[in-house]
This record gives sequence, structure tokens and C-alpha cells, in this order.
Amino acid sequence: MNAPKVIVRLIAAWIALLAAQMGAGMLVRVNSPSTPNQLPWMMVSNALVAVALGSAALRSDWRDWRLLRALFLIPTAIAMVNMIEGIVFLPNIGLDWRGVILFEVLSFAVAALLWLMIFRAAPVPTVPFGLPIPDRSIGQKILRFALCSACYVLLYFVAGMIVFPYVRDFYATQRIPSPGQLIALQFFLRGPVFILVCLTLLRMFRLPHLSGALAVGLTFTILSGVAALIVPNAFFPDSVRWAHFCEVTSSNFVFGFVVAWVWGQAHRVPRLQHATV
Repeated sequence: MNAPKVIVRLIAAWIALLAAQMGAGMLVRVNSPSTPNQLPWMMVSNALVAVALGSAALRSDWRDWRLLRALFLIPTAIAMVNMIEGIVFLPNIGLDWRGVILFEVLSFAVAALLWLMIFRAAPVPTVPFGLPIPDRSIGQKILRFALCSACYVLLYFVAGMIVFPYVRDFYATQRIPSPGQLIALQFFLRGPVFILVCLTLLRMFRLPHLSGALAVGLTFTILSGVAALIVPNAFFPDSVRWAHFCEVTSSNFVFGFVVAWVWGQAHRVPRLQHATV
């Protein structure tokens, strides 16, 4: 597919997300104060989500309910686990979490339906190799899940310790869980959910080992950190928001790359067997 058609579909995907959010906003009232310049940044955030998910959809060989499922579950799963962490960390901000969750689920459900209509007619790119994730035994899968979840916990704490001096005063007004609770939340919930998201992206992109890891790392970073944290909000001071931006984008890129690298397989292009005299 040529570049103009790709751009048209990605713009259509962006408009579809905006329309889905407008429709969800008419049905679900969320009690959340607005901030100056929030709308323009929200439009930029939606554009990033549309480009990231749209790029994965265009590379994928799914054009049926599997694509619909992926386009709904990827952003919804990321939003849900991030909000669970928000509920744990930010009990004193007075946000209508139930309304936010309902709004997000409804928005992405409608957007996924519209995205399917936009991308289902796109040609499927051909690739010179098989599926990017090889078949493995149950034991090998469990081992990789455990290693990647442990990797997420390590990255989470290392990045958090680096930025903690910049957010200490803010979180003094909130409730920080114990180290054991934090480890359990990251190892048993956020880590596994994010692994499944990264594996879905890897399967959709169908790229060779290094290229696939880079694509997954970048896409996962955009969806899980950049798109949310570039938008000003009334709950995070800008200094705290930008500190978290640096923390989340760096650690999540490394995590997405590691997951795709550990789970993917290298695809070698066969050498030409031509003898020269």
C-alpha cells in the first residue's frame, strides 16, 4: 500500500477515535476538572494512539474479529491496569474512577469497531518468513512470563528510584503501598498484562527479530506512557507529570523491547546458493 493511502487510513483512525470519545462523553459523565490547553493535547494524544495502533493493524494479517479484538483489548488493557495503579497510589485526588473506567471501555469499544471498518480492506503485507513467535512448550512459556514479569518489576523500581526525589513531596500527600504490595501488583498484574499486550503487538507487526523488538518497544511506549502523560491534568503538577513521563517512557521502551526479543525468533534470509567461477 502506498504512503498516501496509509496516511488517509491513519487520519481516519484518528477521527474515529475522536468521534468515539465524543459519543462516549455524551453517555458517560465523568466528574473531572479540566485544565488549560487540555483539548489540543488530548487531540495530539489521540493522534499518537491512532498512529501506533493503526501501524500495527496495517502490518497485521488479521482482517476479521481477531483484529477487532486486538484493537479493543490493547488500549483497554493498558488503561485498566494504569487506572488500578492510580486507585492504589492516588486515593486522595477525588477522581471519579468508575466513570473514567466506563468512559474508556466504551470509547475503545466504539473506536475498535470503526477501526475494523477502516483497516479491514487494507492489503495484507507479505513477509518472507513465518510467524514472529515460535511454538514453545508450556514450561518455556511460563519461564518467559516469569522472567519478563521480573524484568518489569526491576525496571519499575529502578526508574521509580531515579525520579522519586522529584515526586517525593507530591506523594507525601497520598498513600504509598508497602514494597511487598508494590512487587505483587507489578509482578502478578501489570507485568503479565503488559507482556500479553507486547506479544499481541509483536504478532501484529510480523517483523524480524530486532525490527520487531524496536517496533514493539516504541509502540508500547507510545500507548502506555507518551499518549497519557503528554496531556495536562488537574491532579498531577507539571513537574510530577514530566518526571513520570521520563520514567515511564524509558522503562516501558526497554520492557517492550525485552519482551519482543525474548519471545520472538530470529528470521534468517537464506543465502543464495550461486557458485561463481
